Amino acid sequence: MAIKEQEGTDPFVAMKTLGAALAEAGITLPSLGVDTASPALRLVELGRVRADVAVLLADALRSGGRG
Repeated sequence: MAIKEQEGTDPFVAMKTLGAALAEAGITLPSLGVDTASPALRLVELGRVRADVAVLLADALRSGGRG
């Protein structure tokens, strides 16, 4: 992602967008949130997941999200 694009991306919108897309693939990241400690960086915290969820996420990425 280009720097200019990053500057205009709201991390809360990005988090909700990612959460919705993951939900469509049947995946929940329980620790998904916005990193409020570094607001200038606009970071989305993906958090930790169980191993089975990590495998589901990898499978979804490989299939283009089409489970």
